[in-house]
Amino acid sequence: MNLFLEKKLSRRGFCRVAGVDEVGRGSLAGPVVASAIVFKNLKISKKILREIKDSKQLSPKKREEFFALLKNSADCQWQVAKVSAKVIDRINIEKATYLAMCQAVKKIKNQPDILLIDGNRFSAGRLKIPYKTIIKGDEKIFSIAAASIIAKVTRDRLMIKMAKIYPEYGFEIHKGYGTKKHFRRVKKFGLSEIHRRSFLRGLVS
Repeated sequence: MNLFLEKKLSRRGFCRVAGVDEVGRGSLAGPVVASAIVFKNLKISKKILREIKDSKQLSPKKREEFFALLKNSADCQWQVAKVSAKVIDRINIEKATYLAMCQAVKKIKNQPDILLIDGNRFSAGRLKIPYKTIIKGDEKIFSIAAASIIAKVTRDRLMIKMAKIYPEYGFEIHKGYGTKKHFRRVKKFGLSEIHRRSFLRGLVS
């Protein structure tokens, strides 16, 4: 992982570069969660650059360690936003993902000059900030990887809380994704309030 693109953009006058990523797009339950992060300066330690990765490639323990590091750092600003299962069902998951990303960006106090977004498509809505989409950006771009960790830890913690409200589904284990256990529980108990009905049509009546 390196800061090559962030530094290149900074030299071109984009001093506040935000990494943006989402988690939960493919889940059958719970919200889609997005994070946006801006590093105030690009002097990141070599150790962090070497160890930080896309959240999916890190153990839960490592994600929590990096989350705490980012949370307590004075060198970055970040925000998260979530869009509920009910809204996902109403507007579709793609629009909900873009909405969560835009909301996370809007919540940053000092607005970014440019956004680096994981993926190949984005709809900025009313955001008047230039952006660049990067396929597998969470594996290549430091700020996007950092955003992915924040979004992942935030959503995982939320789904663990949801497991206490809906203990029959095992959300603390699969975080709402489509495991065999999850499908069995849905067939047995039906849908909870946080399941995405648009994702589960035909599975239950």
